[in-house]
Amino acid sequence: MDGRQIIYYTDELHDEFSTFTTTPPRIDGSYDYERKSLLKKFLNFVTYRIIMYPIVVVYGRLVFRQKIIGKEKLKPFKKQGFFLYGNHTQPLGDALLQTRLTFPRRTYIIVHPNNLNVPFFGKMVPSLGGLPIPDDKAAYKNFLNAINLKVTEGNPLVIYPEAHIWPYYTGIRPFVDTSFMYPVSLKAPVFCFVNTYKKTFLRKRPKMVTYIEGPFYSGSEASPKADRKALRDQVYAKMCELAKNSDIEVIKYIKKEENDG
Repeated sequence: MDGRQIIYYTDELHDEFSTFTTTPPRIDGSYDYERKSLLKKFLNFVTYRIIMYPIVVVYGRLVFRQKIIGKEKLKPFKKQGFFLYGNHTQPLGDALLQTRLTFPRRTYIIVHPNNLNVPFFGKMVPSLGGLPIPDDKAAYKNFLNAINLKVTEGNPLVIYPEAHIWPYYTGIRPFVDTSFMYPVSLKAPVFCFVNTYKKTFLRKRPKMVTYIEGPFYSGSEASPKADRKALRDQVYAKMCELAKNSDIEVIKYIKKEENDG
């Protein structure tokens, strides 16, 4: 568990507190987002279903004692693609534990290119459904095509709109509406999930309880821009409500004022 007790921040939108730092690889037009070759499809299956998912279940139950509430809300959409937006509070856990939310369906997830450099797990990120954020126009086109393909084929796609990791943070940080252009353009349903932290009497590490809510839909606003803002506001409000279920603060986050030096 993260040993820090107090973290001072200045910018809720841009401060990053992950303990893992690296130089991310450049994602250009040559990056293979769709992984259509038979070999890559086979590696995807073996890595996701046979190797990693059993590890994820053990990791979630033993390390976090994770409990999921609201999974039944996803059942009516088992043949339809949708988007899942969650809070970003675990460097490794967020990449892995989201796969439990939709099991037996596999998820795809938008990730920072840093994830490709994580020891051991980094090489598996593409097989685990990781779609790294692109660095140029050619890659961005392929990135959008991959998102559209995965969702229209009926797959869930996970997004962490806060973008930056704040370990064990129990609130919801403000986030922009940019990523909500994907469900708006595809007219796809949206769900949110919030990992909350609960006191335990026998262990120092708190228990993780994950709440799922939705669906949310983009309305008939005046423009796609207005539509994605309205959708973002719905999701943000519900995530803030769900975050109130945490009853322990492992790390205290304090805003550092400019005159503090």
